[in-house]
Amino acid sequence: MSRFLGPIRQLGYVVDDIEAGMDHWSKVMGVGPWFYNSRVPIEDYRYDGKSYDVHNSVALANSGYMQVELIQTRNNTPSMYRDFMQAGHRGLQHVAYWTQSFDEDLALMLSEGFTEKMSGCVGKNGRFTYFAQEGHPGTVIELSEVLGPKGRMFDLIRTASEDWDGSDPLRPFPDLETI
Repeated sequence: MSRFLGPIRQLGYVVDDIEAGMDHWSKVMGVGPWFYNSRVPIEDYRYDGKSYDVHNSVALANSGYMQVELIQTRNNTPSMYRDFMQAGHRGLQHVAYWTQSFDEDLALMLSEGFTEKMSGCVGKNGRFTYFAQEGHPGTVIELSEVLGPKGRMFDLIRTASEDWDGSDPLRPFPDLETI
C-alpha cells in the first residue's frame, strides 16, 4: 500500500486497438465485463497547463477490487498517453489511487515534490491529475476523485465483475447524469 494515498485501485494500459484489448482481456484473462466509451467526455482537460480538446476511448473492467483501464488515443492532442506511445511503449502506463478527499490528497502530493502534468474532470466530482514524475515506463501516478457519479459508476463496474460468467462482455458506459 502506498504510504501516501492507500492502495492502488486501477492499472491503466495504453493500447493501439482497444477493441482487440477488450477481446484479449475478456477471452484470455477472463476479466470483464467491459464498459466502453468511444469518446470520454473530459472537461477542463489540461496538459502542461494548457487547455486542449482531447479524444480518448476508454474501457473499464474489474478483477476483484483492481480496475483495469484500456485507453486508446484518437487524436494527436498532447497527452501523457501520446508521450508514452511516441516513446515506443505500449501497455501499463499508469497506476491510479482513488480519493474522496481530492484537494487534500493533491496538496499532499504537491508538498512531497510531485508536479501536475495532465488533468481534467469526468462528470461531477470526477477530477483527475497525472503527476509528471515517472521512475520507469508504467509508473505514472494518477490521483482520481471518486465521489458522486464517477464513484457510483466505478462501484457498478466492480459489482458487474463479481461472478461474471463471460456473457455480454462489452457494455456501454453508464450515463453519468443518471447514476
